[in-house]
Amino acid sequence: MKILPVELLREADQFTIENEPIASIDLMERAAARLYDWLLPKITTEQQIHVFCGQGNNGGDGLALSRMLHLKGFQVNAYVVLVATKGSPDFEVNLQRLRDCKIPRLTEIGAHTVFPNIGRNDLLIDCLFGSGLNKPVTGFIAGLIDHMNQSGAVVIAVDLPSGLFADQPSDLKKGHIIRADYTLSFQFPKLAFLLPENDPLVGQWEVLPIGLHAGYIAQARVKNLFVLGNEVRTLLKNRPKFSHKGNYGHALLIAGAAGKSGAAILAAKACLRSGAGLLHVHTPAQAAFPLQAAFPEAMVSVDPSDSIVSKLPKLEPFNAIGIGPGLGMAEATAAILKLLIQTADRPLVLDADALNILSENKTWLSFLPPGSILTPHPREFERLAGKWQNSYERLNLQREFSVRYGVFVVFKGAYSTISTPDGNCWFNSTGNPGMATAGAGDVLTGLITGLMAQSYAPLESALLAVYVHGLAGDLAAEAQGMESLIASDIIDKIGVAFSAIRSQ
Repeated sequence: MKILPVELLREADQFTIENEPIASIDLMERAAARLYDWLLPKITTEQQIHVFCGQGNNGGDGLALSRMLHLKGFQVNAYVVLVATKGSPDFEVNLQRLRDCKIPRLTEIGAHTVFPNIGRNDLLIDCLFGSGLNKPVTGFIAGLIDHMNQSGAVVIAVDLPSGLFADQPSDLKKGHIIRADYTLSFQFPKLAFLLPENDPLVGQWEVLPIGLHAGYIAQARVKNLFVLGNEVRTLLKNRPKFSHKGNYGHALLIAGAAGKSGAAILAAKACLRSGAGLLHVHTPAQAAFPLQAAFPEAMVSVDPSDSIVSKLPKLEPFNAIGIGPGLGMAEATAAILKLLIQTADRPLVLDADALNILSENKTWLSFLPPGSILTPHPREFERLAGKWQNSYERLNLQREFSVRYGVFVVFKGAYSTISTPDGNCWFNSTGNPGMATAGAGDVLTGLITGLMAQSYAPLESALLAVYVHGLAGDLAAEAQGMESLIASDIIDKIGVAFSAIRSQ
């Protein structure tokens, strides 16, 4: 799913109006109807509903929704917040329609108006600005937003919490921004929904399709995309009846050190669960026995060193190479990473200590095989790319890093972000906070390496692995609860996750 910036959202509306064709007021009616359909099962006629409407099209949506609720017997209090002498044309049409249906509680709020009382059990709907805002909120509207936030009522924001910018940083400390419990976005998510500092303001968000023109959506050029299951489904390859393990690649994982065999085991299990045909794990002697005891399906290449990885195995037999889980940062280990970067003739998967070694030897970054995949968590990426003030800066850093070095970066976390050498960013839609647990990243490394061994392209491998990893985590959380979820639980649900994707 594409994430359209605000200017393209406006173009999409206009293109739909001109080419469906549909009158703009009827497109607004369609949007309001979707809001009404979403609300209807969740509200009662005994509940007081407060709809705050600015004088733009977001306010027009609110007026149309107020009319629909009123005509069905709900107790609606509609407020027109006077920010200009006149509203947008569609706002004015819906204001007259609301007056014509004799709604008893239609109130104007201006600079000197006493703000209405809002009870804790009431429902508050924010239709002040949506994505139409182009500057921070000031004046009496800032006070109104603070009043709305302090009410204790459940807050639903339409399109975007008022005061929050969709595509650029907002002043979260000094700004006056609606704190929504739910945000209902039309047709597409907003970039702001996917960044951690905005989560307390956005709450739970959902996308309501309103039938914007498919032709415009198909040709719209965007840099940000949201990964959904139906899109991932198209990436999955079929397995022919007469295939054998040699058809599904031979993966190499360079992982583990004394006391860190668990990371190698987790990555190895996930690698074969991805569908890879064969797997070798190159690991020191102290990690080799635990690995073979815990996971006999993996072949083991034992390093000459007892405790660390100190020598690079022959690379010719392998279709994909992953390095990093439990690796350690010994000087000899750093030397073999450098040698691997210099000699590998295919993209690598780098995680954990491989990234930490790179962060101390940044000149090596320019020599990474094109299309390599790096999977840092926030601190690892900070050590690689530098500090950032907000998530928009981090996103730009990540995008620039991928373009500069010709690599894919999987920035792990909620809505894990995959940046590409062409400057795009893909946000993952699966996963949950229970996955913030030791070893979850090792599982992802194994999945990506296993998919690359099966000749999935680097972007396909990253998109599919991150989605499957998150979905397996969601299935594990349903079974175990988020607090009790461990990395092995994610591995146990990988097969179910693949089956769920295929069945979509």
